[in-house]
Amino acid sequence: MTLRAHFRSIDDHSAIHDLEEVVYDHEGALLEVFHPLEPLKSRSAGDWKQLFGGRSGSMDTRDRSGVWGKKEWVLPQIPDEHIVSLAEGWNPLLPASRTAARLGLSDVRLKLCGTTHTGSFKDLGMTVLVSWVNHLRRSGANIRAVACASTGDTSAALAAYAAAAGIPAIVFLPADKVSLAQLIQPVANGAHVLALETDFDGCMEIVQELTRDKTVYLANSKNSLRIEGQKTVAIETVQQLGWKAPDWFVIPGGNLGNVSALAKGLDLLFDLGLLSGKRPRIAVAQAAAADPLVKSFEGGLAPLVAQTARNTLASAIRIGNPVSFPKALDALRRYQGVAESVSEDRLADAAARNDLEGFYNCPHTGVALGALEQLVEKGTISKGESAVVVSTAHGLKFSEFKTGYHEGRLPGVESRLANRVVRVAPTYAAVQDALKTILPSSP
Repeated sequence: MTLRAHFRSIDDHSAIHDLEEVVYDHEGALLEVFHPLEPLKSRSAGDWKQLFGGRSGSMDTRDRSGVWGKKEWVLPQIPDEHIVSLAEGWNPLLPASRTAARLGLSDVRLKLCGTTHTGSFKDLGMTVLVSWVNHLRRSGANIRAVACASTGDTSAALAAYAAAAGIPAIVFLPADKVSLAQLIQPVANGAHVLALETDFDGCMEIVQELTRDKTVYLANSKNSLRIEGQKTVAIETVQQLGWKAPDWFVIPGGNLGNVSALAKGLDLLFDLGLLSGKRPRIAVAQAAAADPLVKSFEGGLAPLVAQTARNTLASAIRIGNPVSFPKALDALRRYQGVAESVSEDRLADAAARNDLEGFYNCPHTGVALGALEQLVEKGTISKGESAVVVSTAHGLKFSEFKTGYHEGRLPGVESRLANRVVRVAPTYAAVQDALKTILPSSP
């Protein structure tokens, strides 16, 4: 079985480019990585399941990767020795049974993409992009560096994988708009960090200008190689559910590459027969301060009207002019998708409420959880249905958000579930008095 993927225009499928070309669009239209289906169909659905399942127990780092364990569906032509893996993927899919019971749903699970190497789902796409750049450089291509604009997580992933490969990395961050944990990650990994006095959209404009020089390779999700790794979230989740899909996926949306990636992974599962029957639906959750996809959805999937994104606790999705908007719109059409806007107060409470089940949610996961609650309240998600919420980053990268919530210091947030630290005198009697007001009299 000879497998080879290539770039093609999402608007003109006859417009084909080799992956070896340094190209990010075709006459203004975004590209996608296209995998011809016929060679893939030479292996049965059962054989694919057996192959992927067997690799998950391997001791080989590449096979155990949630991305490279599905290499044939991701980047089949790269030599194994050029792959740059940091054990990404195979993230836990944990039940939130009390959330499900409270909302009247049959099952709610969180896909914890923040348990990967740099603490966010961005590792899944970055391993593919940096591996391919590593391959191009080893094959003689003149690529001096990789570069990205970022709200934090993309820069961390790029810096780590580029450092592992020995490739210089340049990252553009909006000054004073990312958490300290996100800022220090690319610094620690040796990236060249430039803080620009603008927002993410301004940083994105600069990096696109810079990467017109083809010796600097664009690492944002406009580069469709990133989507190939991120689509494994859908494949891996279905595999963890025993090759079954939930009724709903709920996913935070900023630059919207993750939305299109989710649909792309589901497409392959259906096209190759690993899933059949009813398709899951996709709900994209956006902060009310930056919700261009929601506005489009409310207008009947209208063309993009770019916004100037306002301040939001969910800083990683503070994006008013998302590059992957056309792909996200297509994903909503194909998977009966919806888009939901969530306030700062709602996202903070939703994250805290779910934390009480043992999670430690980042604010972006709070946006998705808030959207889940609202969609159930509206009846869009029906009682008895199941849902997987894609948690995009580890809450430890946003501990200022958690501290601010429980100390009641977040602007515009009531902190209804705040758990305040109780100061007590250092005596047993004082502790006993304090516990009388805290502990229930019986289990």
